[in-house]
Order: sequence, then structure tokens, then C-alpha cells
Amino acid sequence: MEEKAFQCKRDGLTILGMQYFPDHFDESGKYAAVIVSHGFTGDYTCMANECRELAKMGYVAFSFSFCGGGVTAEGVGVKSEGKTTDMTLSTEVADLLAVKDFVTAKPFVDADHLILAGVSQGGFVSGMAAAKCGNAIKKLIMIYPALCIPDHARRGCLGGGSYDPEKVPETIDCGVTVLGKAFHEDVVGMEPYLELSAYRGPVLILQGLSDEIVNYSYAIRAKESYGKGQCHLQLVRNLGHGMDAGQLESAFASIRQFLEEREEILTIRVIVTHSESVTEGDVHREHIYFTGYCDTEYFQGTVFPEGCDVREQCPGAEEKVRAEYTLTGLDGFGKKCSLHIVNQWGGKDFKPTVETDSQALKWMEQADLTAVLEYGKGGPTVRIFAGRRRL
Repeated sequence: MEEKAFQCKRDGLTILGMQYFPDHFDESGKYAAVIVSHGFTGDYTCMANECRELAKMGYVAFSFSFCGGGVTAEGVGVKSEGKTTDMTLSTEVADLLAVKDFVTAKPFVDADHLILAGVSQGGFVSGMAAAKCGNAIKKLIMIYPALCIPDHARRGCLGGGSYDPEKVPETIDCGVTVLGKAFHEDVVGMEPYLELSAYRGPVLILQGLSDEIVNYSYAIRAKESYGKGQCHLQLVRNLGHGMDAGQLESAFASIRQFLEEREEILTIRVIVTHSESVTEGDVHREHIYFTGYCDTEYFQGTVFPEGCDVREQCPGAEEKVRAEYTLTGLDGFGKKCSLHIVNQWGGKDFKPTVETDSQALKWMEQADLTAVLEYGKGGPTVRIFAGRRRL
């Protein structure tokens, strides 16, 4: 995977960033592009893993450092120009729009397939920029977007600082960085949901239920501010304000489903009850038994009786994973039914199959289904996706 530094300008300030190219990149081709925005006190290096995941999917990915962003003691090699005390949410939106113009001018970028993505403050900024760009943005991804920022200004706790919102100081000490009064004035009267709702394209919000910085209620309100069916909100158990390697992997598995325009149709909360281990020669099998429940617009019910997940390990071979279980409950029309699901690893995705006695859900038996597993305490959440076309 090739990575290449870039520079562009916004109001005379130099913006530093990095480009990530997919394998077998061809400059004469046309590629969909994703611009990824970092969070508060971050820089473009913070988004390297996210950009590499996108490049693996075939996108050209761009990350950059906001002007005046980063921490006070950070080296100059990754910081864009500008003072932290001059930086505001509005200047960050202007930075992102400048990078957008730089990206779409590239001959290998398909300007009709430009995606914005961002984490935390960068997620909020991405949403605001998408609202200004309209149809120029194909899709929008916000990962635990910091929509709490205006509320924090009204409480006098921007960036983790503490001050009197009625007597705002010229500088706000946030520990690792210093903000200016202008940041407060830029956001204190802002209604974030009105800002975001001007965007009309597809939106994905990933939000952790264990986030102690941005409460998940902000993401719920954001979803409601968009049009019906426009925004998919994915609330993730055990996810705080940051991701470990496993959470990043499952998050980008879900992001890939969104980018491929697949819809989440079943969400199963698995609750592990017990497990057994069996070894026969070189073959080791782990039998994991579970119950759980599903609550979606298509089906509501519980796993009954217990399901079983079998994980088979053999020296020199890839681990085999196969889960089988039955859900009993009600379909979307309130009729009693059952779903029998077999889910196994297919090399690239988990590939579930469904058998059901519900006429309303018979289309699931013929649908091309994929699944994403989000691991957490007590058992994973299984998200089953299908193409948006209905039979």
C-alpha cells in the first residue's frame, strides 16, 4: 500500500496531510475517495489505521491536520500552520472544504463519489461540511461525533477546560492545548442538529454506548434530525471514545457494508451461557452455547432453545467458525414466526443463511446476506446485512 504526503492551502495557511492508495493503484484510473478528519488535539497520523482500512477496500483515502489543531507540545512535522487560539469549528470546516477542493482536482479521483468521514470533533466537522456541500458529497460517516461541543461551551467546559461561560477568558486552558475565546463564541449559540440536517445523502453514525465524553443521546438526536431512512445509527456496546484493534476491525466491517449500500436487517444480541472444549487428535473444537434476543423493524424475538457456536482449529488451517440457532418471536406484521440461522465464516465475510416460516420474511431465504460481529463482554452483537432491494 502506497502512502504519500500532500500539502494544500487555506487562507494562506499550509495544510499537511497524507494520501493512502489501494493496492495496484493506477493513476490513469478513477477512484472513489474518502477524506477522514481527526478529533480534538489530533493530527493526520491519528487517522492512519482508518485510512489504511479504506484503502484496503479500494478507496483513495486522505487524512490531514486541521490548522491550529494538535497538542501544544507536538512536533512541527505533522502540524498544519495556524495557532490553536485561532482555531474554531468554522475554521476546521473551511480546512476540510479546502482539502475537498484539493482532492477533487486530482485526475484519479472520481469527484462524483466523494465521501466524508470523521471521528469525534472531526465527525461533527464532517457533518457540517457535508451540509454545506450538498450533492457533492456521496456519503457521510460520523464516528462518535462530538455534537456535545455547543453544550460544553454553554457549560464552560470546552475541551476539558473550566471557565465561566458568562465571562469567557481570552484563552481557555485545556491541559494539552489552549483554545481561544473565538472557539467558544463560534459554537455557544449553535444548534448542531439544524446544522447537520441540510445534508440529504446517506449517513452512518457509529456511537459507543460506553462513551464518557459524548453521550449516545447526541447520536440518537442526530439520527432523528435527518430524513426518514437517511441515517443509520449503529449503537455499539462496550465502545467508549476510542477503539482498540478488534473494535476498529468490526467497525470497518460495518462501514464497508454501508459503503456497499447494504442494509442492516437483523441485530442479535448474543448472551453466552457456557462453553465446552473437545480435542480429537490435532483438531480442537470449542462449543460456545448462547441465548439472546433481536429487536428490529423486521423481527422481534429471542434465541430459543440455546444456540451453539463451534470454532474448530487444526494446525496449518484457517479456523472454522459456524454458529447455528433459532429465533422465535414476531415478524414486522406482528405474526408469530421463527428464524433458523446458520452463520459461518466465508473467507471475507461471515455468510449467514436464514430459513423462516414467516411469509413476510421469506425474501431473507434468497437474499445475499453478510454478517458483522461486534465482540463485547458477555457475548457479541451479530449484525446481519442485505442488499437494499426487496422482493
